[in-house]
Amino acid sequence: MTLTELRYIVTLAQERHFGRAAEHCFVSQPTLSVAVKKLEEELGVALFERSKSTVQVTPLGEKIIQQAQRVLEQASVIKELASEGKDQLSSPLRVGAIYTIGPYLFPHLVPALSKLAPKMPLYIEENFTGELRRKLRSGELDVIVVALPFNEPDVLTKVIYEEAFEVLLPADHAWLKHDTIDKEWLLEERLLLLGEGHCFRDQILETCPALNAQLNSPTNTLIAEGGSLETIRHMVASGLGITILPNSATGTSHYESGMLDSRPFSEPAPSRRVAVAWRASFPRPKAIDALTNAIKQCQAANGTETA
Repeated sequence: MTLTELRYIVTLAQERHFGRAAEHCFVSQPTLSVAVKKLEEELGVALFERSKSTVQVTPLGEKIIQQAQRVLEQASVIKELASEGKDQLSSPLRVGAIYTIGPYLFPHLVPALSKLAPKMPLYIEENFTGELRRKLRSGELDVIVVALPFNEPDVLTKVIYEEAFEVLLPADHAWLKHDTIDKEWLLEERLLLLGEGHCFRDQILETCPALNAQLNSPTNTLIAEGGSLETIRHMVASGLGITILPNSATGTSHYESGMLDSRPFSEPAPSRRVAVAWRASFPRPKAIDALTNAIKQCQAANGTETA
């Protein structure tokens, strides 16, 4: 039994598909299949039920995979402990962020952190919250930047800033004559949203619950789904609708004068709390402190309220 084999079965249990699991593990599908079969033979039990279309975890397999996950987490801790006596700001720091934060934070964070910790190499990644959660648990990432709520056993979180939502409008929109926008007005317009899987989409729907009824309506024509905030922003600039963005992503200055403008919401205005999350066992607190300080510097420079 090897850590590699344990990583294979944990990933397969998460993906429920040999092809996708192999991609995540950066091996061929036959390699992963053979390794899983070998481990099952060594243990003398079936961990998975296989069919042509799906892979299901057996009841006993669930228990074994949960233990395998814990073993992988502890193995990651051993590696970190080995360098604990060294300079905590000299080893690489692997940072992940959700798609609606990363593109607007990382360009400012990288130079800010390089000044605070010039010897610490930085690995950055953007992904969905669920995938960042998995990689944090497995030790593939050291710390992630997410929107709250974020609850995970044995994971610490620290709020670093709060960010207001704004309504992004094409330049000729009638709402621009108002200083603030009422949430109820959103029902009157074609609202462009991120696709399913993005937590920011869920936060918008929580802001205005009446939008859920439109999403579930078979005659709904008001919601257009996009894959990224950048795509949606371009769609607004093209006059295809309006959208809601976190303040850091409005990006009105990126366009020719007069193409886009934004307005805040009327009180109580919706916002999101952004936090860093890391494993409680992560043995480099100075690296976490350096990261949070760098983020706060970036947000202060942009006028965002920091915690």
